Amino acid sequence: MFSTLAVPVIAAPMAGGPSTPELVAAVSEAGGFGFLAAGYVTVEQLAERITRTSELTGKPFGVNLFVPGTRSSADISSYVRRVTEYANQVGAVPGEPRWDDDSYSAKLELVLALRVPVVSFTFGLPDADDVRRLHAAGATIVVTVTTPAEARQAQQIGADVLCVQGADAGGHRGTFTDDGVSPGGGELYGTLAAIRLVKSATDLPVIAAGGLVTGADVAAVLAAGAVAAQLGTAFLGSPEAGTAVAQREVLAAGGRRTALTRAFSGRPARGLVNRFLVENGPHAPAAYPNVHHLTRPVRASGEPEVMSLWAGTTYALAPAEPAGEVVRRIGAELDEVVRSLAERFGRG
Repeated sequence: MFSTLAVPVIAAPMAGGPSTPELVAAVSEAGGFGFLAAGYVTVEQLAERITRTSELTGKPFGVNLFVPGTRSSADISSYVRRVTEYANQVGAVPGEPRWDDDSYSAKLELVLALRVPVVSFTFGLPDADDVRRLHAAGATIVVTVTTPAEARQAQQIGADVLCVQGADAGGHRGTFTDDGVSPGGGELYGTLAAIRLVKSATDLPVIAAGGLVTGADVAAVLAAGAVAAQLGTAFLGSPEAGTAVAQREVLAAGGRRTALTRAFSGRPARGLVNRFLVENGPHAPAAYPNVHHLTRPVRASGEPEVMSLWAGTTYALAPAEPAGEVVRRIGAELDEVVRSLAERFGRG
């Protein structure tokens, strides 16, 4: 499916607001492929978004599910006190630091019932029986991986495609488990290195993700063996995206570095550095989604210094354009790279 796209660009599922039916449809209509994010929405909301996307485009699109992990046994009482101080500063009430499975089973049943053509999984592996059920319903299964070991596990349970996420990617890392020590969540590989290592470990087709915003970036990952490139940060400035106004402004201003942190959710994620990240990152426990629920009211305040400003390392290279224009620009840049290489090596 992905190898036949008119433009080998996939809009990453970005939970928490950015991924909208309008964004997904615009990318698919321009010749790419879009994913809806099922994370942090109710089953009813997801159903509405799938229906709305189908109304906007007749082209296929996918849905991404967060695989629930195990309950954390970490003592987060001291972190609750830290977050409460920030909540008081922005006039918010801290959330309940609870564990839940994000209605995973119900959302899985929904995509089965609606026969969503592509279902992707992040934060872990779906059950092999669920993979068989999805295959029986005609779905293609994509699993996000960050290491060769995770790739081998995904192949064993029947994944059709691997989304190989490099450490440059914005937002949450798709590691199966958080190592409880470093915010990297295990070994950190750049996108190109991750592709090469995963392809040496499995024979599944791979999608590349992480720090990709230009046609030259896409050309590089295709040359490394990917069938398509998955982009998230490149679409954050698009009018179709549900990106918060404050985050758009900070992205446009530039000048901030990015860093991996557990400060906002208890799971390693890359975002623009702000006061909350700097002051709380070293103290954040490995406790997802408990910390996510705890900090959510603070993040929702709209104050840039306490928001989770997810972005990849190359965010400054991503102009704010309509989603369709992003796809078309990258397609044109990719064609130019191919022409330039053909001329240079005499194969035009």
